[in-house]
Amino acid sequence: METFGQAFLAAFDLLRFWDPELVGIVRLSLTISLTAVACSALIALPLAATLVVTRFPGRTAVVVILNALLGLPPVVVGLAVYLLLSRAGPLGSMGLLFTPGAMVIAQAILITPIIAAIAHQMLADLFVEYEDQLRSFRLRDRQIWLTLLWEGRYSLTTAVLAGFGRAVAEVGAVMIVGGNIAGVTRVMTTAIALETSKGDLALALGLGMILILVSLLVSAAAFALKGLAVGGLPLFRAAR
Repeated sequence: METFGQAFLAAFDLLRFWDPELVGIVRLSLTISLTAVACSALIALPLAATLVVTRFPGRTAVVVILNALLGLPPVVVGLAVYLLLSRAGPLGSMGLLFTPGAMVIAQAILITPIIAAIAHQMLADLFVEYEDQLRSFRLRDRQIWLTLLWEGRYSLTTAVLAGFGRAVAEVGAVMIVGGNIAGVTRVMTTAIALETSKGDLALALGLGMILILVSLLVSAAAFALKGLAVGGLPLFRAAR
């Protein structure tokens, strides 16, 4: 077992010399998480806009369920995806279990409620302020929510970044469906857990530093985009 000081210095060496194993893990982790976020955003943002603009029976129940799913346990999602993709499951023939594809599915399921719930609140605030003007143009619901999505794009990007931060830090679900296979499904969080248990603190610390850096960059980007979002819909600024 290395001392903390030795592990810390070794971790810096891994980062300084771009250790191939470390780089491969980081690249795979970012690829999986970014893919999951893209898939999730394609579902979550239109869903949030539809819930804001369109009135239909059960709409309130859908919003309540969406917010309840913010606390969805990752291991439960991992188990559900595992059962779906296992050989005995309905999607077993696709052969996705213990592949990056299974990890993308698990992460997307986890972060879709997060992005949708945050986006719903942002779009609801925007819609309350500009509903009369939008309705006065006799736009259809689909045209209205497309307008809201476009004009609120900076604010909505913070919701997407929140989803990415959650996805890249996930360990439970991806461990279950990915199997933590070296060079195939080993991402930053699962590698940190494994290397810590093995006593290889250098690699674990190096990956931990990168994970913290990613989190800081996501927070900084969200803060910057929040500043850009101030000002409301350009379409209606002149009418104020």
